[in-house]
Amino acid sequence: MKFKNATIYTTHIDSRLGGVTLAATDEGLAGAWFDNQKHSPDTAGWQSNDAHPVLREAAAQLRDYFDGKRQRFDLPLDLSHGTAFQQSVWQALLAIPSGATTSYGALSAGVGKPAAVRAVGAAVGRNPISVIVPCHRVVGKDGSLTGYAGGLERKTALLELEGAL
Repeated sequence: MKFKNATIYTTHIDSRLGGVTLAATDEGLAGAWFDNQKHSPDTAGWQSNDAHPVLREAAAQLRDYFDGKRQRFDLPLDLSHGTAFQQSVWQALLAIPSGATTSYGALSAGVGKPAAVRAVGAAVGRNPISVIVPCHRVVGKDGSLTGYAGGLERKTALLELEGAL
């Protein structure tokens, strides 16, 4: 993922599922990646800023989520760093409620591209804001746990935390 002409502020937090790198622009939270997650961006040139208000609030809300005290996130998001198609998929992910799952096929139909299941799957895999934009809630059509850039063990743990398994 490339961030287009934006200053990126970053911090790193610990969670029950491992370290998480958070990134924000002036528009909002632009990234949340687990350590060793697939498709993590090159962070060279990003400015470390543990006091950035969006990063502090994202860290607090993630802590509450992992402690079982929060099911929804209330943060300004900057999802502008993907293609228009990716952005439409990421927006659709935000509509999947905590404790629920959907299939890649249903998600494809929901974004108006019912035949584009693989492309939707690729966009889900490139979601830059793990957990908060809940790509972990997308499963195979038979309910099987398929692909997760953060690892299937994390996907399982997230769905268990939300009561979806």
